[in-house]
Amino acid sequence: MMRMTETVKQLVIINVIFFIASNTIATAANDLLALYYPLNDNFHWWQPITHMFMHAKLPNLMHIFFNMFGLIMFGSALEHFWGWKKFLFFYISCGLGAALLHTGMNYYEINSLLQQVSELNISASDMHILMNIDHTNQFDVNNKIIDGSLNNILEKVNANQEQYNIIVRAAIKYQTAAVGASGALYGVIVAFAFMFPNAELMLLFLPIPIKAKYFVPVLVLGDLFMGLKGESIFGGGGIAHFAHVGGALTGFLMMWFWKKNQFNEKRWD
Repeated sequence: MMRMTETVKQLVIINVIFFIASNTIATAANDLLALYYPLNDNFHWWQPITHMFMHAKLPNLMHIFFNMFGLIMFGSALEHFWGWKKFLFFYISCGLGAALLHTGMNYYEINSLLQQVSELNISASDMHILMNIDHTNQFDVNNKIIDGSLNNILEKVNANQEQYNIIVRAAIKYQTAAVGASGALYGVIVAFAFMFPNAELMLLFLPIPIKAKYFVPVLVLGDLFMGLKGESIFGGGGIAHFAHVGGALTGFLMMWFWKKNQFNEKRWD
């Protein structure tokens, strides 16, 4: 593995500092810096940038470990050949592309769900409450909805259980924040495959060498498939597959544009 380059080292340090701080002395950072849906009450304009320096909370260490391992492994090779300015521009751009596609797909999925309950004619103010309220704290010990905003709205529009379930599914997507460098990393991996197509890569659980030009497309298509299917490739949920695809797509388009236009390296000196 190539020696860690200086900008990659700084990115790793920043990610580790954010991870330690957000799990110890600055737990509020999780709400401030993670990427929320733009209409969510917790959304802030800086989150498309800051979310890529945040990672899953403890005890989950694998999220930050694999992202930083990948950044060191693939990012150092790119920075070595490109220089720090071009690499950092590329890395941040892929992170933003990941945030854009992730948010766009959330918008599509949320609105598709809410379209299914459009006959309820829920007002904009009531819908804002339904999307931002914590639905897990709205029931008593007998699993009955307690009196309050949620109960009042559902009674007013005469929503049935099936319709309420759809609203909850939309609210979960509306309220779930995205964190991690994975989107930016996917762009870096795509660029690595562009520059070193015959380099042999291996998965930890499948120790068979596969050339980058085959490995990376399969990896990205797997994320696209699981994103469309709405599941995790490893079971369970919590993986922003479209963020991965967005980072990979941004990386591909930038590499294609630079290659097509014979990108002038001197612009980054």
